Amino acid sequence: MNTFTPEQLIATNKSNVQAMATFGTNVFAGYEKLVGLNLAATKAMMTESFDNLQTVMGAKDPSEFLSLQTGSMQSMAEKSTAYANHVAAIVAESGADFTKKFEESFAESQKSLTALVENIAKNAPAGSEAAMAMIKSTVSASQNAIESAQNSAKNTMATVESNYAAMTEQAVKATKSATKKA
Repeated sequence: MNTFTPEQLIATNKSNVQAMATFGTNVFAGYEKLVGLNLAATKAMMTESFDNLQTVMGAKDPSEFLSLQTGSMQSMAEKSTAYANHVAAIVAESGADFTKKFEESFAESQKSLTALVENIAKNAPAGSEAAMAMIKSTVSASQNAIESAQNSAKNTMATVESNYAAMTEQAVKATKSATKKA
């Protein structure tokens, strides 16, 4: 007879705690990357702003001044787009890590829960078959609902990423078009 032992329950709990610790570490690593990116971007922005100010102050006429400003704005727009893409990449990477770990942990929990329900069903007293069938059905329905929610979340993230890429591309094109006209 296959029974679900207290040792298996303890092992499952340890596995869940380890998964939470890994998740926390991954979240912190993603946060670290964002902080590093923000520090580098801020430093570069300050340096470029002062360089641009010195260049613009050296303009000999209004036409040159406007030309220098237009070039600076285009450069800023391109760098802002690159920054946004870096942020999106960090968030996507962190999200993918989280999703992978969550799915692995969920699969293990699902196996443990199924084993527990099966063990309870095997050891249930006579006449409780209807109640056990209802419990099994409820567990199965909840697992299917969670899987459906996971698939829906994946589809939503794919749509968001696609829309973000299209929006970024349009913004770059619009900026280039506006600076050419200027």
